[in-house]
Parts: sequence; structure tokens; C-alpha cells
Amino acid sequence: MALTTFTSGQVLTAAQMNALQANDYNQTVSTKTTSYTLVAADKGTRIAMNSASSTTITVNTSLFAAGDTLFIQNIGAGTCTITAGTATVTTAGSLALAQWGGGTLYFTSASAAIFFSGSGSVYGSATGGTSSSITVSSINYTLLTFTSTGTLTLVKAGLFDYCAIGGGGGANYFANPNFGSGGGGAGQVMIGQIYISANQTITIGAGGSFNNQTFSQGGSTTLGASSPFNACGLGNLSSNQGAYIGGGSGAPGGQGTPVGITESTLIGYRGGASGDSRAGGGGGGNSSRGGNEAVNVGGNGGSGFDVSGFIGGSAAYKATGGGGGGQATGGTGGSSNASSNSGSTGTTPSSAAANSGSGGGGGMGTITTGNGGSGICYIRFKV
Repeated sequence: MALTTFTSGQVLTAAQMNALQANDYNQTVSTKTTSYTLVAADKGTRIAMNSASSTTITVNTSLFAAGDTLFIQNIGAGTCTITAGTATVTTAGSLALAQWGGGTLYFTSASAAIFFSGSGSVYGSATGGTSSSITVSSINYTLLTFTSTGTLTLVKAGLFDYCAIGGGGGANYFANPNFGSGGGGAGQVMIGQIYISANQTITIGAGGSFNNQTFSQGGSTTLGASSPFNACGLGNLSSNQGAYIGGGSGAPGGQGTPVGITESTLIGYRGGASGDSRAGGGGGGNSSRGGNEAVNVGGNGGSGFDVSGFIGGSAAYKATGGGGGGQATGGTGGSSNASSNSGSTGTTPSSAAANSGSGGGGGMGTITTGNGGSGICYIRFKV
């Protein structure tokens, strides 16, 4: 029942009384099939959006008073976004309502409202990459693992958790048999949650290299989000040549800045130093610095990020630093089960494993250095 004004002494008809009673238990529903701007008569009613396309519900000032409420629900396949017009709308959740989402719009003044989501954090569902079932902290998820560039195909709009790791940097290089090369830096690790309402392209960053004086950084791993979000760079900017006098310094861990969403930024640490031509420093890892060279011994790579906290299972490290090259002994890669070992004099240094986001190992007395490992992207949603 729309808002009705009664006067003092007025006798209500049976129809008016029945309408009032009905609204106490079942709010009047107004169904909209296109974008809609709220009006004063919507107070105390239920707005049902039913559209296969994306729509908005706009909230303006001077239509409602403090304490007024109305319920907004989306029963259509298209995402309905509650939009602040001239009024202010705040929420602890999302103002973008997927199908079957809804909540109460509560006005604290004529110009400000709070949206209380009745469905909380609603996860969507999708396909793509390699699918598996996981349990993390007693919560069941479907995990989609992308080891190469591909499409996240949406089944249902909603929230998704992501963990994206950029490509690791290649080790630097010295064209001198007496110079040790520094290890490559780790790719950046990005963790967060995003609302997705359309198919997305997941781009996996390639590992960096530095061979025959041709240098390339590790590539960024990106989640290309659609409106209203911007594309989000989730990879690294790691691995510079970083040569000190003498041996090569280890390259820094990944550093990058995504836009458009809230995330946890795990930037990485600097590489180790070298003041001796006979050994290079270790590359920076995600969670610790690369080690400095010792006499004739390359520095160890910095330690990496344990992805088991996101994907479950046993410890599995990504984004580790590569070891520095050394005349006597090369440094080991950080969290050695996921990175590269460097070479001593005359040996070919190791490249980081594919989809590890780890830095390559530095060489000694060779024009070849270890390449960085390509990145990886994990997407999960509750089931």
C-alpha cells in the first residue's frame, strides 16, 4: 500500500482497513523492468527489479525522512545496482545486487541512507581453468586454477575470491666468466574479493628472462573486470638488472598497483647485495629479502608465499626469489621446493618452475641465466 494521509476524525472504510492490514504482513510490491528512480510513495513498500539486463535504482534527497525504510530486491538475471543520486548511500556489503539479492534501505536523514543487505556476501559461480573442490577453514569452495590465459565464464553473478601471482623476474647477466649474476625477483601476490557480473579474461604473466643481453621483466597476471570495475593489474614489476660493482645484486620482489577493487597487497622484498665480483646476491621473495653474497658463494633467494592458506592442502610456496650465482657455490632459491637454484662456475643456472611466479637463478661464467617462472591465478567461490 502506498503512503496515504488520513485526517483527524476520518472514518476508514473496510477497504482501507483491509489494505492497511495486508501491508503489515505483506508489503505492497512494485515491479520494475527498467532502471528506476525512487519516489516518496515508495516508502514502506517493496521494489522488485525484474530485468535480464543491468539496471540501477537511484536514490535522491528530500523524498524520505529519518527512520523511513523500503525493501529492494532483484529477481531478474541482470545486476541491479543501488546508485546514490543526490543522496548518500552507504553499506557494509555491495550495492550491486545479483539475481535473488536484496535488502532494506534505511534513511538516517532526508539526504542519507544505509543499505542493509538481506543476503550478506553472496558468492557467484563460474567455470574456467582447471576446476577442483577444496575445503579451507571448514568452508567448501570450488577452485578454478588458471595456469595460462583463459576465460572465466560466468554462471551466476556474485562475489569471487582471487589470488593472482605475477611472473617472476629473470636473473641478470654479466658477460664475464669471473662475475656472478644476481637472482631474479619474485612476482607480486595479490589477494582480494571482487563482484563479477560478466565473463572475464584472466591473463597469466610470463616469466622474465635476461639472455644474450636481452632483458624482460616478469609479466603481470591480470583479472580483466567489467563495469563498474576497472581492469586490475595483479602482477609484478620485478627483476631489474641491479648491478653493483663486482657481482650482480639480486632483483627486487614484485611491485605493482591494481585499481578499482579492495585487495591485500603482498608486494615483496628487495634483493640481496653483492660487493664481490665472484658471487651475486639472491633475488627478493614475497615474504623475505634475498640474501647477500658471501665469499665466492651466491646469496640465497628470499622466501615465498604459501598458497595453501587460499587453496587448502599442504604447504606450497610461490613467488620466491632466485639464488645468486657464485664462483664456488650458487645460492639456493627461496623456499627451495618452488624456486630455482643458481649455478656455480661453468654450470647452467636453473630457471624457476612454470606457474611458480618465482625468480630465475643467477649464473657464473655463462651467458645464460635462469628465467623467471610464469604466474598463476586462483579463483574460488563458496558451494
